[in-house]
Amino acid sequence: MKIHEFQAKGLLRDAGIAVPDSVVARSPEEASAAFTKLGGPIAVVKAQIHAGGRGKGTIKGNPDQRGVQLVKTADEAAAVAKNLLGNELVTIQTGPEGKKVQQVLVEAGCEIDRELYLGIVVDRGCGMPVLMVSSEGGMDIEEVAANTPEKIFKEPFCPDAGLQGYQVRKLCHRLGLTGATVRSAEKFMRGLCKLFVQLDASLAEINPLVVTKSGDVIALDAKISFDDNAMFRHAPLAELRDLSEENPAEVRAGEAGLSFVQLEGNIGCLVNGAGLAMSTMDLIKLHGGEPANFLDVGGGAQVDAVTEAFRILLSDKNVKAVLVNIFGGIMRCTTIANAVLEAYKQVGFNVPLVVRLEGTEVEEGRKILEQSDVDIISAEGLTDAAKKVVAAAGAA
Repeated sequence: MKIHEFQAKGLLRDAGIAVPDSVVARSPEEASAAFTKLGGPIAVVKAQIHAGGRGKGTIKGNPDQRGVQLVKTADEAAAVAKNLLGNELVTIQTGPEGKKVQQVLVEAGCEIDRELYLGIVVDRGCGMPVLMVSSEGGMDIEEVAANTPEKIFKEPFCPDAGLQGYQVRKLCHRLGLTGATVRSAEKFMRGLCKLFVQLDASLAEINPLVVTKSGDVIALDAKISFDDNAMFRHAPLAELRDLSEENPAEVRAGEAGLSFVQLEGNIGCLVNGAGLAMSTMDLIKLHGGEPANFLDVGGGAQVDAVTEAFRILLSDKNVKAVLVNIFGGIMRCTTIANAVLEAYKQVGFNVPLVVRLEGTEVEEGRKILEQSDVDIISAEGLTDAAKKVVAAAGAA
């Protein structure tokens, strides 16, 4: 689960981690009042959407308006907010359609001496969270990793013991931090690592992490994502979820217990098992097609779940064909065959449907489909299925 910058900074603030003073505004009038409340002399108005690159992003149809702008008066804050609110901000992460800005963060300015990068992720290789820092603050970490990987420094830390003092000193030395700044950095780094573990986060990114003229370390931006599988332990965090920022089809699938990710192709994929889903998408691409989604109905899906899966797939106007690829282990192929026919009765198939079944009761399942009056393209094996669905999508 992702949250907005202002929500992430609220969590940091509550944990005693340094962030600038700020106020959320949902109208130009509120932005003006926020500037006045912060007391100037400068502030920054930031669009709040679930996407990075906001500082370089532009409002659709108005490229002069950036997603992050410096203002020096209350009237300027109101004007910037007016240009942002209700409009789509296009960044490198949103795609050309952009995301609608429904709120802005008006934040007090600070005297910046240096900009750094700090991030925490879970490293499955070492089985621990890893704190990463770099002197290249304000840049995309992927770009730094590609061009100057020697400028990224990492320290794995034990979730129980937390980040240790010697690790902080090692990182500060590599970043060239000295004196009081080291003490400020230690409080910041150890506090963030503790929060990361306590909240079952999957990502915490501070970019830029700034060192002020007075030597304090402050989070000028903040991005935190959480492990969905651990949300049952964090009911208050669920209240931070902004469904308007999420793909409606993905939200709908989640409510039905389906794993669904929207992609940009034209071939819908309905499978059981994440590994099989990845293989299916790989084979589709290998034979010249483009998957429209990743949709895993799970090992024990019943008729209702499969029917809802078809509704979600067919609601995408870009889908020109659908591939059902099921390996019956826990799930029986007869169950899927009956679910496909029931989905046809309830939803109707307006695009070609290719079905590949293997596993438990496969012959019975194939016979159910063959004896129906539904126009289904049967496939023998995954390669055959991929070739047939790519051809069907092309013909459509």
